[in-house]
Amino acid sequence: MRLTQFSEYALRLLVFAAAHPDRLVTIEEAAKAYDISRAHLMKVANLLVRQGFLKGVRGRAGGLALAREPDRITLGELIRATEPAFSVVECFGEAEGHSALRLDHWRGILTGAMDEFLAELDRHRLTDLLDDPGRLGLALPAA
Repeated sequence: MRLTQFSEYALRLLVFAAAHPDRLVTIEEAAKAYDISRAHLMKVANLLVRQGFLKGVRGRAGGLALAREPDRITLGELIRATEPAFSVVECFGEAEGHSALRLDHWRGILTGAMDEFLAELDRHRLTDLLDDPGRLGLALPAA
């Protein structure tokens, strides 16, 4: 199982916004803090705003803030939003006719594993990362 860099950046941006609940944060400062491409982080921020994780304020004094309290954001819903093509078995294609595996059974096993993976993520909230973000490499840089 491999999550994309997009999901990691989404987590980082949400943690950054949650760590500054008293103000709007900018893409520029988050990009600099995490040494992430501003252009890439802009794409992440746009999706997070569209999906209701962040709210964006336009203009000179604009920025981003969490759209919901961090305890109302599950990691499972974030991964579902940032990994839209998330699928355990991409495609068996030509292998289906040439495999000794019962592919329908194999798909069922992998689908069950994915369901368990996402269920575990659903049990955790953004606040779980805020308690010790360094455990996942999400620590906030010193101000």
